[in-house]
Amino acid sequence: MSLLRIRPTSTIFVQKPAIRHYCGLFAIYGHPDAVRLTQLGLHALQHRGQESAGIVSTNGEYLAREAGLGLVSQVFDEQKLERISGRIAIGHVRYSTTGSCTEGNAQPLLFSFAGGEVAIAHNGNLINAALLRRKYEEVGHIFQTTSDTEVIIHLLAKPTHQKKKNPLNHVLNHLQGAYSLLLLFPDRVVAVRDPLGFKPLCLGETREGATVVASETCAFDMIDAKYIRDVEPGEIVTISDEGVSSRRFGGQNGGQGAACIFEQIYFADPSSKVFGDNVHVVRQAMGSQLAKESPVEADLVVPVPTCAQCAAVGYANESGIPYGRAFTTSHYAGRSFIQPTQSGRELAVKMKLNVIRDAVAGKRLIVVEDSVVRGTTTRLKIGALREAGATEIHLRVASPPIRHPCYFGIDFPDQRKLIAHNRSTEEIRKYLEVDSLSYLSHAGMLQCVKMNGSQHCTACFSGDYPMDIDEPVEKFAMERGQLKMFT
Repeated sequence: MSLLRIRPTSTIFVQKPAIRHYCGLFAIYGHPDAVRLTQLGLHALQHRGQESAGIVSTNGEYLAREAGLGLVSQVFDEQKLERISGRIAIGHVRYSTTGSCTEGNAQPLLFSFAGGEVAIAHNGNLINAALLRRKYEEVGHIFQTTSDTEVIIHLLAKPTHQKKKNPLNHVLNHLQGAYSLLLLFPDRVVAVRDPLGFKPLCLGETREGATVVASETCAFDMIDAKYIRDVEPGEIVTISDEGVSSRRFGGQNGGQGAACIFEQIYFADPSSKVFGDNVHVVRQAMGSQLAKESPVEADLVVPVPTCAQCAAVGYANESGIPYGRAFTTSHYAGRSFIQPTQSGRELAVKMKLNVIRDAVAGKRLIVVEDSVVRGTTTRLKIGALREAGATEIHLRVASPPIRHPCYFGIDFPDQRKLIAHNRSTEEIRKYLEVDSLSYLSHAGMLQCVKMNGSQHCTACFSGDYPMDIDEPVEKFAMERGQLKMFT
């Protein structure tokens, strides 16, 4: 049995379950101020995860870790950054996907095994993690987190895998699902993107010549680094003192891919370049296409801040109807979609958005949303506009109806919670209490991105999954296994 030892900075504890995530990854190699630049990079990626943040660095001999619950600004202070100073670092911001929001699950995770020390940061969701974990537990392996990410390290530490010519290649071919990974060893950083390319990951370079890796290019902008290229699906990039090298694992998939379309619709920052497209340009094009497909007479086009602003601009430009504001926005309440509980999402909406009454009273409004997942928070926003005196409200959604669960790391795994599941557009319209409702068509959505349809994952809209889902992922399955031992 391989012995694994996790090195957390604080105690693992069990917390009330939260719901699913996106995450942000950042790494830098060969910079004297690597840790502070990693902190800045994580600030730029904060929109991808607000539950926890962490950094692991190395001085070339051993790894040092600081991580905790909260925002980047809450987790790190000058003393902590100084303690882990080094010229190589990886960082992570998390929104939990498998395992609850605990300090023990905060990433990057840091382990010691027979091959030495390794830290790992993961964006995505492994659909076979529970199966792999059960197999390892049956032969005596002890898991110290409830994250699917830890399974990767147990695979890597297995003695028979270590004897392979390329142990990491062998391990990656055991994984099923979505993963962009950063692994930190004392002498190198390794960046990996799964063969279908679900999650974005890109390479950059600082003015000083240090190599940078990030989930989005907005992190490069924060530290004045330039974008070089994307890490390709099925590629392993190794960064060391010898330079940057690349190798592939798995097949080429015959040109098929699974780049998550929700990156362009919701998750990514508008300034970022994701999957070859600028996010703002894509969202504006989606709004324009929506106006072509679903015109309506109105006095004003207003976005639901902040993600729908780009689409609303596109709708207004195409329709010729003036663009305006219906809400003021607080930037301190967080993103309602990725709040852990429904009550938290509703409170975040109230804290974040305040109706500008004089701007909407007596007006016929076209309200543009980027997506409608559960519908509860959208209904709150519509109700606030009604109460402020809007005479008509026409909701236009710049994406198709979300009817199916996502098993690859997005926050809507349960079909019963999806407003569009088994409901017609008219039924949804009545629930939301709007005068009319239209969604962007599936074909119209795909017209707005450079990649063809076979290179995107649109399963949440179409139900056409890019791989078989033999055992649906249940977030707390692994956690319940731990709890049974103590109750």
